[in-house]
Amino acid sequence: QVQLVESGGGLVQPGGSLRLSCAAPRSIFSIYVMGWYRQAPGKPRELVAALTSDGSTNYGDSVKGRFTISRDNARTTVYLQMNTLKPEDTAVYYCNARRLMVPPVDYWGQGTQVTVSS
Repeated sequence: QVQLVESGGGLVQPGGSLRLSCAAPRSIFSIYVMGWYRQAPGKPRELVAALTSDGSTNYGDSVKGRFTISRDNARTTVYLQMNTLKPEDTAVYYCNARRLMVPPVDYWGQGTQVTVSS
């Protein structure tokens, strides 16, 4: 069983920043695409950001220019730096590890709540 351990969620005011962390087993970190998804109440889960092992990134349109995904290979940890947060960023954020094959193999973290409110 693959465990993805997330941390860093919480309550922040609009315009503020948060950094999420996700620690993954070394066995998957180097070959899986690591990413973050989020799900707000009543809405489907959506991609926030993804990062391949060779450094390619992909961001959801609503977070481009505000969020940055990065990885620390020594710590086998992926980060999501979130700046200029907006109330509409409020959601449960999930770490994801995906192996690109047919069908793809996905592992998920337990989720961490991010609330943007004054």
